[in-house]
Amino acid sequence: MTTTRGRIVVAINPEASFGTRRDVGPRVVSALGAAGYEPVSVTQPNGELLRRETALAVEAGADALVVVGGDGMVSLGVNIVAGTQIPLGIVPSGTGNDAALGLGLPLDDTDAAIAALMAALEREPRVIDAGRVHQGGLTTWFVGVVSAGFDSVVNERANRMSHPRGKSRYTLAMLRELVTFKALEYTVTIDGRADTTRAMLISVANNQSIGGGMRVAPEAELDDGLLDLFIVTPMSKIGFIRVFPKVFSGTHTSIPQVRLSRVRSVRLESPNAIAYADGERVGALPIDVDVVPGALRVLA
Repeated sequence: MTTTRGRIVVAINPEASFGTRRDVGPRVVSALGAAGYEPVSVTQPNGELLRRETALAVEAGADALVVVGGDGMVSLGVNIVAGTQIPLGIVPSGTGNDAALGLGLPLDDTDAAIAALMAALEREPRVIDAGRVHQGGLTTWFVGVVSAGFDSVVNERANRMSHPRGKSRYTLAMLRELVTFKALEYTVTIDGRADTTRAMLISVANNQSIGGGMRVAPEAELDDGLLDLFIVTPMSKIGFIRVFPKVFSGTHTSIPQVRLSRVRSVRLESPNAIAYADGERVGALPIDVDVVPGALRVLA
């Protein structure tokens, strides 16, 4: 009787990077099979079907879940295995890949990413924190960043755009939204203490970056049991445009309008704001966000 080294569910987004990297998923499956694992490939024409079928495949028995795609696929995987002992592997092939970046995984090199996955399968998984967003009776897990200000408005527009392809889509969406965007009034409750503030941009971060390398919280750590609250108070649009390039290098933190603080939980309230978690739409505020230390095991 033939035995395998383990049953690994591989969830594949064939439309990652606008369908330009369709070869990555089959290569991952082939490499796992060649190494003696039992790969179970899951791919579907839309996100909801993919989430459902992946969850069913994991429930049927899995030693690991591997997602192939961008941060949307990471979100799918985290919401299936967070709080369990099933480790999550990531082979980045999306547009942003911020989760993979934060975990130090190879980007834009499929061979290296697959090699990193195979090596990680030989070791004990890394244990990291995961965040939770509670909204309207639902809970959404995230590993990266929750956005609930200008950044979420940009996400709304970027997700509707089909061009340009790649990271520049986010930059173009930002410039278009900046024309009409105004600072919003928030009630922010940090670890039980409430305050009101006007802000242009507000995020709650477990990882350092969003939007393909925008390091909104450059000191964030994936395993410190804390979240980093990032707030940008009102400034002129010209000033905001000047700040924007600094976010990619993480040198924006010295600007007076930028506030960063470490929190365990935060409640965000604002009448006209939408929340995104790891680039996926959560819904309208209010939301409650907290962190669960050690909730996620990753193959990294």
